[in-house]
Amino acid sequence: MEAYNVFKDLAIIILAAKAFGIIARKCKAPQVVGEIIAGLIIGPSVLGFVSQTDFLVQMAEIGVILLMFSAGLETDIKELLRTGPIAFLIACAGVFVPLVGGTLLYMGFYGAAPWGSEEFYKAVFIGTILTATSVSITVQSLREMGRLKGRVGTTILSAAIIDDVIGIIVLTVVIGFKNPDSDPGKVMLNTVLFFVLAIVAGFLFYFLFRRFDAKYPHTRRIPILGLAFCFAMSYVAERYFGIADITGAYVAGIILCSLRDSDYIAEKMDINSYMLFGPVFFASIGLKTNIDSLDASILLFSLGFVAVGLLAKIIGCGLVARLCRFKGRDALKIGVGMMTRGEVALIVSQKGLSVGLMTPVYFTAVILLIIISSIATPIILKLLYAKDPADDPAAPAKNA
Repeated sequence: MEAYNVFKDLAIIILAAKAFGIIARKCKAPQVVGEIIAGLIIGPSVLGFVSQTDFLVQMAEIGVILLMFSAGLETDIKELLRTGPIAFLIACAGVFVPLVGGTLLYMGFYGAAPWGSEEFYKAVFIGTILTATSVSITVQSLREMGRLKGRVGTTILSAAIIDDVIGIIVLTVVIGFKNPDSDPGKVMLNTVLFFVLAIVAGFLFYFLFRRFDAKYPHTRRIPILGLAFCFAMSYVAERYFGIADITGAYVAGIILCSLRDSDYIAEKMDINSYMLFGPVFFASIGLKTNIDSLDASILLFSLGFVAVGLLAKIIGCGLVARLCRFKGRDALKIGVGMMTRGEVALIVSQKGLSVGLMTPVYFTAVILLIIISSIATPIILKLLYAKDPADDPAAPAKNA
């Protein structure tokens, strides 16, 4: 009868995640925050209704694969190319400054670690978490204010996409180096070889999918093949190149993002993710969060983590934007727009936990950063845009 407990666990997770997701949304916070809190409350730390099992771990892994595949599908390649150089420079700063800041923060709390040691890679991983940008809150805020199609809004969106690509590459390299038996040269070579394969295979599979899409437009076989391609790329990345499976899923999404039916594929993936795998993944973060180990030092670290996470994006992205001849106020808007964190930070954290680069207690810091950045970003952007004329004439009227 123990095997049937999984149905009870799934029922509790889905209901709790949905209920707390709705509450979070009504409080103007991301829905994922509510789902994480749901996992924390129903998990061993509070009520103990659900415990982490191997089945739930595997379900959560599928959830994170689907999330990264969807993120790749939603990438706008044309927009990336159009705003490329400036957005790329801003994204590089948006990765480098938080990476260094997070690494120094960890070493400041737990002592400097020698190069190449496990503690060194744990410190670098904390910085890697801070590299992620999630602009869903920023995009929605800019759209409501009629600013999304302006130069600043377009730059933020493009830089955030490039930022996540670079962040995933950094994650891949850090995880590869973490293995004490790994050869740095081999890790770099495997990373390069995977992306070379992704480019070559990408062109081949893109044209195959495009021909199939032309012959069978808007049919369910297209998302099914896309999902199989996603899982195949995830397997190849992890099995043959030692690269995170989420990297393969993300690349698979980017390869298919220019298809005519890419939105249709993303829509079908979203159903699976929204109904089952997404709630299980985000709730599993709460299930793994260990509040029993919380003490003053962890709380202090969490506050430092939040401060570094917010300021590093503002300083790094804002300064480079200023050097790229944005006005001071516009450069600040870009820095603020890039400071939100969300799903990608959780995905990176989950991966670090699975390979031993992070302990569950640090999820507290990540969740706190997501909540504060998601609340602060829209407020600050509205203040910065208060006296500017609207960029987007199609934006909804204020009194609508």
